[in-house]
Amino acid sequence: MTARGDASLAAVALLAFGVALARRGVAPAPIPTIVGALGTLAFEVVAGRYHERVRALWDRPIVRAIALAAAFAGATAAGRLGVRPIASFAVGALATYLCLLGLVVVGVLAPPREWFGGRDGQ
Repeated sequence: MTARGDASLAAVALLAFGVALARRGVAPAPIPTIVGALGTLAFEVVAGRYHERVRALWDRPIVRAIALAAAFAGATAAGRLGVRPIASFAVGALATYLCLLGLVVVGVLAPPREWFGGRDGQ
């Protein structure tokens, strides 16, 4: 999948969680949002270290479909049940991912796979 495809999936999921929060009439909670952002940064470090394995898994359409379905299920639950911390965590995580992706696309930041010399776990 391309950066554009990854960004599209993340943007759709972010929109779903934003709608869930708006439906409840609340803004994202600060602490879960920060934890979500830090979680994305930690994941990207690990994913960069094991880029080939992560990419092989993510390139499977079923994995992307399950991830998007899980995001919509979580957003729906957050919207109906008022689970503000979960939606806030997701908003922080997805917004951070989109920011990182944007920085990579414009050339400000090297892709995570290059952070460790392009080797997969070695």
